[in-house]
Amino acid sequence: MTKNEFNVQLHDHSGSLQSFALNFTKDLEDANDLVQDTMLKAVTYYGKFKEGTNLKGWLFTIMKNTFINNYRRLVKTNALITKSDDISSANLHYSATKNTSESKFIIGDIHKALATLQPEYYIPFVKYFEGYKYHEIAEMLEIPIGTVKTRIHVARQILKKYLKTYSKDILGTEVI
Repeated sequence: MTKNEFNVQLHDHSGSLQSFALNFTKDLEDANDLVQDTMLKAVTYYGKFKEGTNLKGWLFTIMKNTFINNYRRLVKTNALITKSDDISSANLHYSATKNTSESKFIIGDIHKALATLQPEYYIPFVKYFEGYKYHEIAEMLEIPIGTVKTRIHVARQILKKYLKTYSKDILGTEVI
């Protein structure tokens, strides 16, 4: 199948993709974004599509995985950031008691530890921390997924060694 034929078939499935996206998002704008992301990934990975297989099923799988990955990224972001203008008194008290110079030193030490990592370990580790999946990092960096996993593991070990003063015994929680 040529790329033009693929694009025509892709366009033919856009209506069913839109309906499927609405089932996930329950919002027209978000559904349009999801369809656009799905189409972009389908065109990008055109070479991975095997002719004779179900194109609609392949597109639906791409959409489902894109939605799940975006949702996970959003949940991870929302867990770290309070987006409310009205902060509860419990959160305000926690913030006020934990907003000390000690935390600035800890953050400074974490940044120093990250700076000690060589780029081949730093980049995969930071991408993983930002919420990217192993396979996404492997595609971005154009390296095998096993290499990505190894580099993230090595980065963790280096950071644990560098930040051992903040181990479980001292703070009560594990740093990495």
